[in-house]
Amino acid sequence: MRKPVRWACAMLGSLALFALLSCSSRPDPNTLVMIIESSPTNLDPRVGIDAQSERIDNLIFDDLLSRGDDLNVAPGLADRWEIPDALTYIFHLHKGVKFHDGRPLTSRDVKWTFDSLLQGKIRSTKAAVYRFMDRVEAPDEYTVVFRMKEPFATLLWNLSDGAMGIVPYGSGEEMMQHPIGSGPFKFVSAETDREIIVERNDDYWGEHAKLARVRFAVVPDATTQALELRKGSGDVAINSLTPDNVYTLSRDPNLLVERASGTRLAYMGFNLRDPILKDARVRQAIAYALDRGPMIEYLWRGQAQPARSVLPVQSWAYDGNVPAYNHDIAKANQLLDAAGYPAVNGVRFHIAMKTSTDENTRLMVAVMQQQLREAGIVLDIRGFEFATFFSDVQHGAFQMYSLRWIGGNEDPDIFEYAFHSAKFPPNGANRGYYSNPKIDALIDKARREIDPNVRKPLYAEVQRILADELPYIDLWYFDNVLVHTRRVRNLKLNPAGNYDFLRTAELESRN
Repeated sequence: MRKPVRWACAMLGSLALFALLSCSSRPDPNTLVMIIESSPTNLDPRVGIDAQSERIDNLIFDDLLSRGDDLNVAPGLADRWEIPDALTYIFHLHKGVKFHDGRPLTSRDVKWTFDSLLQGKIRSTKAAVYRFMDRVEAPDEYTVVFRMKEPFATLLWNLSDGAMGIVPYGSGEEMMQHPIGSGPFKFVSAETDREIIVERNDDYWGEHAKLARVRFAVVPDATTQALELRKGSGDVAINSLTPDNVYTLSRDPNLLVERASGTRLAYMGFNLRDPILKDARVRQAIAYALDRGPMIEYLWRGQAQPARSVLPVQSWAYDGNVPAYNHDIAKANQLLDAAGYPAVNGVRFHIAMKTSTDENTRLMVAVMQQQLREAGIVLDIRGFEFATFFSDVQHGAFQMYSLRWIGGNEDPDIFEYAFHSAKFPPNGANRGYYSNPKIDALIDKARREIDPNVRKPLYAEVQRILADELPYIDLWYFDNVLVHTRRVRNLKLNPAGNYDFLRTAELESRN
């Protein structure tokens, strides 16, 4: 079993060239430079759905609610809220909040934010998230009432951090070019594929940020990101460096590495319309044939934890008491024999796995290829540029694929989006066309229950069934890994891996 591991390790590139560099750059003492992989697509919080848009928006805008490290909702712009019945949510706003242009934030702004989305004044795919919302009322300046068409227990989650920042009354498409929020940082400027600059909001209603200014520098290439950190022209990068980069940078005396458990999930998906993969025994055999331990240890350098659910362990609805698939080739062979796939000259069948051309992903599937070969499964790897690969996945043009959930799996609403039979593409992300009436009924019932104590056992049963039938193989949760220069301190990572650490970060002044 160690042969493919040694091969994978040999393929991992060295970054020894960093030793040739000198750290001669003199950083701006008042500006933290954070390296990001790509530009945000849209900083209007009603529109932007990519990770960079949502994470930067979360610094510029405030949501009605926030999220704690346990992923439960907590007060935000709303100091408190009541749910008198399953169709009514009443929020009481914090008084004295101002937008960056000095206007007071009131219930009228909250109502406009959602009305502009639901009434089509702003075109956005986010409107579907609030499809069960009937209307928003503003009975006085500091009270907002949401009236629902039907019970929707995940509403609170979809009103919290990064989900929907509040914009000023009357805001239209100009918000895309110059966003005005009420958050701890104010927008200064943006240049696509180059940078975004924000500065501290000294009139913020909550705890003030310590940083005077943050420049988000767009650097797509991971090796170049590492070079920028070594030179001191970049201060911080999170979850964008390869494990090899992180390992090398951890030896640099001018840099520090912070690491904490995270919620980002790597998973393997199956097309359940495929004549081979529609048999759950085949999917279970593949799960037994994979040996995740060596991949985590060598490919990801220990920067990941094995997964048993789509939900992260930090979620209130997580249940790890489900069938496990520890590496067991004998069990895999037994299941494949029972499924009617005898080995002929050591081969049971060929199956294709589509993947992106990302280096670490290619190494991962190459190791999987060798591991599955021990069970008589010949894995044919098909690599594509990411846009092509993802388009094929969305259209069901695959037998197997591997992707990641980033943020979307932090709430049990993921079960409806990814596994409900009403969410086949283009209506959702049930890309493998998994269908189980019992799963549908459990998800529908849990969505209508407000009490978490009632919902939790329903979601536990969902997780147990999914672990048995395996429309996904949940591989591992990636750790949040942040690399920063020594002039940056007081960084607090959270499970979601967003940019909230910039709210507490400080720059040391050095002569």
